[in-house]
Amino acid sequence: MFSKLKEYFSERQPVRVTETDRVISAVLVPIYSDNGEYHIIFTQRTNKVSTHKGQISFPGGVRDKTDASLADTALRECTEEVGLACEAVDILGQLDDCPTFVSHFIITPFVGAIPWPYEFTMNEMETSEIIDVPIRTLLDETCRTDGSEIVDGVPVTAYFYIYKGKVIWGATARILYQFLNIWQEVAGYGLKSS
Repeated sequence: MFSKLKEYFSERQPVRVTETDRVISAVLVPIYSDNGEYHIIFTQRTNKVSTHKGQISFPGGVRDKTDASLADTALRECTEEVGLACEAVDILGQLDDCPTFVSHFIITPFVGAIPWPYEFTMNEMETSEIIDVPIRTLLDETCRTDGSEIVDGVPVTAYFYIYKGKVIWGATARILYQFLNIWQEVAGYGLKSS
């Protein structure tokens, strides 16, 4: 599946958001395979971070001037937050940029294959928990609830994924929704309807 995803992304042009007044950031969507079962790693942010306190997110953060690329930003932040070594990640491709509505970020998401098992080391200032969710579970219709929110006077679909009492929402859920549609397309299931 990883080679299929890499081929798919190599032929796909991601949508970029170029609003210059937004904070530039990047995240990694880390995926691993355990005996043919694919999983995504999420983090739960602590209440000590400056934004999105306590929320479930993908590892990542704000671009640093020393980062050569946004992929480097995502990898560096992964290392800082959960101890995932940059060289352990095989970047499969890039998703569309995802703007945040309240905190005014542009998030560039990268999909990366990681080895398993892997010994993570959490940064206790930034990460309170590492959450491991099977992709099969995320694709189950009972896992997702759709809602709406008003952004700049326009209704926007909001997604909520619930797993073992944890709620994935906001920009993370929008990135996840985008990825899962691609996953299904690559796997041959076709796009899920929104």
